[in-house]
Amino acid sequence: MFRAQISALVFGVGGFGALVAATASNEWKVTTRASSVITATWVYQGLWMNCAGTALGSFHGRQHFTIFKVEGYIQACRGLMIAAVSLGFFGSIFALFGMKCTKVGGSDKAKAKIACLAGIVFILSGLCSMTGCSLYANKITTEFFDPLFVEQKYELGAALFIGWAGASLCIIGGVIFCFSISDNNKAPRMGYTYNGATSIMSSRTKYHGGEDFKTTNPSKQFDKNAYV
Repeated sequence: MFRAQISALVFGVGGFGALVAATASNEWKVTTRASSVITATWVYQGLWMNCAGTALGSFHGRQHFTIFKVEGYIQACRGLMIAAVSLGFFGSIFALFGMKCTKVGGSDKAKAKIACLAGIVFILSGLCSMTGCSLYANKITTEFFDPLFVEQKYELGAALFIGWAGASLCIIGGVIFCFSISDNNKAPRMGYTYNGATSIMSSRTKYHGGEDFKTTNPSKQFDKNAYV
């Protein structure tokens, strides 16, 4: 169980880091870098900035001016990724409290419940990130294959793949955390049964021939002359 929790913590924290990197990245969609014959120029956009660069080394980026002029799917992806990062942060905190190697969190039963809660939070974080990245990718592919779309077409950026990878890691870590509580319940417990006090008269020794050893009268055993 301890190794399973370590693996789940590694998957969850690694996925959380990938979600942070994907959310802060500006390469959610990029243009092809061979769009121009003379100077290769490309444009890549993220949730927070629009950037442009050339093969000569020039680079320029600007933030979105106002939130009200941003397209609806970008705002939805922002909310989903922020929710994913927040859930991943709290999932990491709960996972540390639910680890059996830590001294905080209470008893083993309480730690098992905290670990299960951390698993559920990690799964929700992965689902939020998976939904946000898939929504953004669906918009890009729809515009790319639409013959009536005459504006600049983009391709999938590296941040989408990082987000999908982080979401997968969070979901795997969350599932392992949820299954760790079942392993804790199946752990054998040492039980001790009370058989009661055995009397002296009920215990009889047997000879090798199988005959019972006849005990003397208990009233005579405890006569006052026996203690003289």
